[in-house]
Amino acid sequence: MQNRLALHTWTLDTTPLAGALRAAKAAGWNAIELRRVDFTRCFEAGMSNAQVLDLVRASGLKVACVGTEYGLIFARGEDKTRLLKALEETCASAIALGCKLVMIAPGQNPPGTLREAAANFRDGGDVAKAHGVRLALEFNSAHAVINRLEAGREVVALANHPSCGLLLDAYHLERSGGGGRGFEAVAPEEIFAFQYSDVPVGPPPAVKRPTDRLPPGKGKVRWREVFRLLREKNYQGYLSYEAPNPDYWSRPPEEVAREAVEATRRLLNEAAA
Repeated sequence: MQNRLALHTWTLDTTPLAGALRAAKAAGWNAIELRRVDFTRCFEAGMSNAQVLDLVRASGLKVACVGTEYGLIFARGEDKTRLLKALEETCASAIALGCKLVMIAPGQNPPGTLREAAANFRDGGDVAKAHGVRLALEFNSAHAVINRLEAGREVVALANHPSCGLLLDAYHLERSGGGGRGFEAVAPEEIFAFQYSDVPVGPPPAVKRPTDRLPPGKGKVRWREVFRLLREKNYQGYLSYEAPNPDYWSRPPEEVAREAVEATRRLLNEAAA
C-alpha cells in the first residue's frame, strides 16, 4: 500500500486545484482524489472541462477516484435526473483521466429509507457500468440514515449491482463505533475504496460534514489494526487521505501534504513489522 497513497483534495480545500496538485506531487503522494466541486470551481474560474483534465494530467499524478455530486442517493424527480446527468459527466471525466472508480456519499437532502437509497444507488450503478467504472458508496457517521457500516452494507446488498460497492473511511468507522478491526466481517470484494484520517479524542462535532479530522497518529484510530486488516483482505485499491480541517487549511499546503504522507508511510511500516 506504500505505493497507493492518494491525497483527497478536501484536505487542501482552500487551495485552488492547481496548487493542490503541485503540493501533492511535491510531498510525495502517488495519486490524487478529485471531487465534483474541484471541477465546478474551475468552471467558475473560466476553465473548460478539457482544460481541467489537462491540468490534472500535467501534474503527473494518478487519479485514485473522482467524486460525483452528492445527493443522488435520496434524490427524487427532476433533482434525480439532474444528479444522474452529473454522474454521467463525472464518470466520463474519470475515464478520461485513466480512473475507473467514482464515489458517492449520502448527501444532505432529506433522506428516505434504505430501500429507496438502494434503488437510486442501483440506477447510479447502471450509469457507472455504461461508462466502465465502479461506483463506491461512503457511509457518513453524521448522516441521519446511512450512518454506520451495517447501513452502508445493506444499501449495497439491496442494490445488488455488480458495479456498486462500499467506500470505507477510517474516520467514520471510528466515529460510529466500528474502528480498528470493526470491518472484519466485510468481504474483500465489497470494499471498492478506502479513505482515512484520524479522529480527535472527545465527542463528535454537531455538524453533518465534520471538519475536525487529523493526520494519522494524531488521534485515537488504531492504525496498526486498520492497516493489518486491509493487508489481510489483500486490499488492492488506494488509501485516500481525506482530512478537512480549518486549522490545516491556514498552513502551507505542501507542508500539510508532506506531514500526512510521511506519517502514513511510518504507520504502514509499523503495521507491517
